[in-house]
Amino acid sequence: MTYLWLKSGHVIFVIFWMAGLFMLPRVFVYHQECAPDSPDNAAWIQRERRLLNIIMWPSLVVSWVLGLMIAWSMGYFTSGWFHFKLAAVLGLTAYHVWLAGYAAALARGERKLSGRALRMINEIPGITIPLIVILVIVRPF
Repeated sequence: MTYLWLKSGHVIFVIFWMAGLFMLPRVFVYHQECAPDSPDNAAWIQRERRLLNIIMWPSLVVSWVLGLMIAWSMGYFTSGWFHFKLAAVLGLTAYHVWLAGYAAALARGERKLSGRALRMINEIPGITIPLIVILVIVRPF
């Protein structure tokens, strides 16, 4: 029964985290389209901070904690599929950290990427998530 509660919590918080990973780069696109000294710019900075601090960071932490608890309780640390899943999740975590850094750069007025580049970057979770789901459900090795 504990496993099912851990798994449910893990899935719920992964969904929250993924929603943020899909949303934040899109918010960056809109942020970059407004004038740097406009009131809209300050509003976008505040939205990005709230998304990161209220949804994304807590969801990332809870997803990791529950996921590691599941892996440990089920003995997944020796499974090949788990190592690949772990690598993919580490990649998404690095992507999350990069997004947080880009949000900080935007708050400082640095606009390093184009809207097109941000739209392309926004596809990273969409490519990674199917891989993770297949690894967990199919467990090909």
